[in-house]
Amino acid sequence: MTIFRRLKLWVCLCLVAACGLTATLVKAQESDTGHLLRSLRWEQPLELCGEAVPLDHRQVAERLEKEMLVSLGSRHQVILWLKRTSRYFPFIEEVLEKNGLPEDLKYLAIAESALRRHAGSRKGAMGIWQLMPQTARKYGLTVNDRIDERRSFFQSTPAAASYLKELYDRFDSWSLALAAYNMGEEGLAAQILEQGLSDYYRLYLSLETQRFVFRILAIKLIVQAPLQYGFALAADDYYAPVPFATVQVNAFAELPLRLIAQASGTDFKAIKDLNPQVRGYYLAAGSYRLNVPPDGGYGFQQRLADLVATDTRVRSQSMYRVKEGDSLSGIADKFNVPLAALLIWNRIRIDTVIHPGQQLVILPGSVNTEKTPKRPEELVTND
Repeated sequence: MTIFRRLKLWVCLCLVAACGLTATLVKAQESDTGHLLRSLRWEQPLELCGEAVPLDHRQVAERLEKEMLVSLGSRHQVILWLKRTSRYFPFIEEVLEKNGLPEDLKYLAIAESALRRHAGSRKGAMGIWQLMPQTARKYGLTVNDRIDERRSFFQSTPAAASYLKELYDRFDSWSLALAAYNMGEEGLAAQILEQGLSDYYRLYLSLETQRFVFRILAIKLIVQAPLQYGFALAADDYYAPVPFATVQVNAFAELPLRLIAQASGTDFKAIKDLNPQVRGYYLAAGSYRLNVPPDGGYGFQQRLADLVATDTRVRSQSMYRVKEGDSLSGIADKFNVPLAALLIWNRIRIDTVIHPGQQLVILPGSVNTEKTPKRPEELVTND
């Protein structure tokens, strides 16, 4: 066979293979398209929080179809929603039932944050329920630079339930209450007054709020019947709730979280994960209820008291007195410690102005004595 014939045969084989691959891709695309179209067929009537959704209005049906397709187009996110529901929904359902609220409100948490405790918005909302600071404080949550209880699932859920209950009492409609949750009650009240009607599905609102209730409804449909939409999760695919015990902590002065971790037999990260409301590395003076690993509560108080006493003694023996011309970076270099660590130990910021005679903590075990000998005269003993 000549080279020309071999080349011709190779080209023909490539074309045949390409045609076969194209046909396979077309069939796959047709299958995906068919599946998506089938996902837009639901049994009527549909309800959200016990209220009928007027799908007989074509525009309403189109808005729901859009949110269904948008949600299903992000399949990895839907999988994460589903896996997290077993961790968070039982407590949400308990709080809703206790407050006499519709169970469907649990889907609001997915719409707001995808069940992420540290979710934040550019407007300042935070946590699974995306509460604004002023709203959170109104319902009893602490929000400051040391504690932000919006990040705590167990503290923010009852606050969100109280807020939703008040919104329903004001607007006498769950679709309007959810719209108000998204855009603010005063803004919604102004639109109702200006437009002369109180039907969410007919109100002209911001595009985000016009989509909001439909997004919640789409989430409800998918989570209630995941297999129908192509999500075949086994029981062990779902995330289990994180077990913990709760301890009382009375801090008479600023208390390092690392001591709480040591007292409960775990690490710093575990304490931060169990108590996302605590910001930074220290608890301010005060009383707190903190979560620790299940076995961490036994003997916790005595261990913590011993660790605090030791830490207080060590800190008092590990002080450096600031000299004329010193800077924070210069002191960090002198003792060969990270500048960030120096800031943490002394609860100061990078822009803090230091003065001669001021004392700073340089914790033992942090100085590399091979590179920078620790001169005794540079560390002050306060015994």
